[in-house]
Amino acid sequence: MQVILSDVSVSVSELKRNPSAVIAAAEGAPVAVLVHNKPSAYLVPAATFQRMLEHLDDLELAELVRNRTKERRGKVALDAL
Repeated sequence: MQVILSDVSVSVSELKRNPSAVIAAAEGAPVAVLVHNKPSAYLVPAATFQRMLEHLDDLELAELVRNRTKERRGKVALDAL
């Protein structure tokens, strides 16, 4: 048994018939696309996908900052920059 990580699901056949109706019926929620009653993909609104990518970028930047705080620091004169 697989966990479906969405409150809304649709068969791939139904999605093929009318994708616009599926998106509208979901009202902005993610939709699990099922193939043989198993999740095959998740359909998310464009705004949600963009926020997800921004969050991943923030996580990567946070990791970079954490790694840099471990580096050796030295004093630099402003004229040297």
